[in-house]
Amino acid sequence: MASFLAVTLNTLAAIADVAAIITALVAATAYGKYLCERRQQRRRLERYLERERETGSDEGKRTILHLVAQLGIPEPKIVDASFRSKVIKRYVSPDMLGHASVLLLRYEP
Repeated sequence: MASFLAVTLNTLAAIADVAAIITALVAATAYGKYLCERRQQRRRLERYLERERETGSDEGKRTILHLVAQLGIPEPKIVDASFRSKVIKRYVSPDMLGHASVLLLRYEP
């Protein structure tokens, strides 16, 4: 009976070790996918703003709402991508009282 219990405990320990390794691999893969997705969204935003600056008659400044509609990326992710980007600058458009009303993003190489 003692040898059966020892084999069962060894088997459970081996299964636990394999489960821990698989969990680490899944977590690393998920994190890598998350980083890749963030980079893709940042690059999409940069390319879009670069094209808008080159083709538009204005300076290429776009509101967050405009970018949400055109790119299909949620507002918090656009703001996050703009802060992570070295080529996207943020501008504030004042209202009639001089208070900040709209955040504008622009590509500046």
